[in-house]
Amino acid sequence: MLVTALLTTVLALLLAPPLRAQSGTRLDITLPAADSRGKEAPLLRSPNVFDDRAMDDLLVNGFPARLHYRLELWSTSGWFDHLKDQIEWDVIVRYNALDHHFTASRIVGKTITPLGTFTELRAVEDAVGQPFQPPMRAPTGHDKYYYNAVLNIEMLSVNDLDEVERWLRGELRPAVQGKKSPGTALTRGAKTLVVRLLGGEERHYEVRSEMFRPDEKK
Repeated sequence: MLVTALLTTVLALLLAPPLRAQSGTRLDITLPAADSRGKEAPLLRSPNVFDDRAMDDLLVNGFPARLHYRLELWSTSGWFDHLKDQIEWDVIVRYNALDHHFTASRIVGKTITPLGTFTELRAVEDAVGQPFQPPMRAPTGHDKYYYNAVLNIEMLSVNDLDEVERWLRGELRPAVQGKKSPGTALTRGAKTLVVRLLGGEERHYEVRSEMFRPDEKK
């Protein structure tokens, strides 16, 4: 039954109007004020994350989206840059066809924070795009630093569908450690086929902040 539903969705979406080009999605880093750079992490924003027809269609047909973020802190002292700290987190967005609403949740470590329930996809996008300050320790000392941020958006990857259910049921440990339900080869193949045909496998964004010193004054 699941395979039949997936193939039906493929046919319906392939017959839809041509996909619009991805245009407005971006990832931004805002550094704290100069006198707070040794005390606070930066703010990250990811506006217009669903500015992509393929992703929109997959979402409203019941396939979840996983937004995986990574923030890295780099030092430029010496001959080579050095990774000093990093943190990763996820935002899960899914559509409930029975209730006709979207839900979004942020997962940082073992903490799940609901971002809300929405009737419109653009409202979800606005919520996900709000500034977020991850719980990363601030740099100290006199070295020069910069932040590098990465966002990967996946639609119905083999990693997602089983793990999303575990996350939202509270079974965090298997998801955090990357252990997946084995499922069947046919089902996994059908999921991968849907993603590849619709061009929704993964979107990658990366941005780097300006150089700064934690103790610099302006």
